[in-house]
Amino acid sequence: MIEEVVLSPVAAEKLEQLLQYLRTEFSERTMRSFLSRLEKSVSSIQRYPESCPASLKVRSVRKCIVTKQTVFFYRVSKNRIEILALFDARQHPAKSKY
Repeated sequence: MIEEVVLSPVAAEKLEQLLQYLRTEFSERTMRSFLSRLEKSVSSIQRYPESCPASLKVRSVRKCIVTKQTVFFYRVSKNRIEILALFDARQHPAKSKY
């Protein structure tokens, strides 16, 4: 199991924006529900880092679906997972660099 999971600055900023949006436009409960799903997704890739499909654009990057609206892209090294970006799945895939 991989212990260390880090967020890139881009992913950290996008996550903060998303949490603020969920809290403001929906509710604290919705935000917490999303965080719970995100934590489950991260735990899953910690146990099985290669369980998510490789990106079509960058083969060393993988795509994890958190909700039908949100995915994140990550890269695995020997003992670390780096979450590179969060992406709104409702956007056109060409907008993602991964």
